[in-house]
Amino acid sequence: MELLDGRPENTEGRLEKEIRVYDFLDHLGIEYKRVDHEPAFTMEVCEEIDKMLQATICKNLFLCNRQKTQFYLLMMPGDKPFKTKEITSQIGSARLSFASAEDMEKYLDIEPGAVSVMGLMNDTEHHVRLLVDEDILKGEYLGCHPCVNTSSLQMRTADVFGLYLDAVGHDMTKVVLTGEA
Repeated sequence: MELLDGRPENTEGRLEKEIRVYDFLDHLGIEYKRVDHEPAFTMEVCEEIDKMLQATICKNLFLCNRQKTQFYLLMMPGDKPFKTKEITSQIGSARLSFASAEDMEKYLDIEPGAVSVMGLMNDTEHHVRLLVDEDILKGEYLGCHPCVNTSSLQMRTADVFGLYLDAVGHDMTKVVLTGEA
């Protein structure tokens, strides 16, 4: 694995959704570094990648309410346990569960294993509400997938939660997660 500046020179064999992320970030003038790697399906694999990126390890969960009328993208530290009870009281929602792969594809144009804040650029009708654990905002850099799990990006946290979110028209709701029972 090698940390590279910006988009790949050769885009042959890469999915259109990945290239759209690079196009969008380049259009916004957001600087990023990239690591290409084998598919990353677990947090353990992501830990190795994030060491290379020197960025906050971020767990991204795609959630919905029981009626499947409200969808949420939760960004939280990878080493913090997820407790639905902590979230529901803070966002005023009843029970939450993991949303389906079909809904993930429909709203974010992302498949399981590649969930990322970058998917919000595909949610032009704002069906997904972004929830961000306060600890994610503390790091200088953030690591995320460019809508595929075979590359990872390092970007300034301030760019993601400022310029990027403004450009995609999404707000974020800051939540406080302790990971305690």
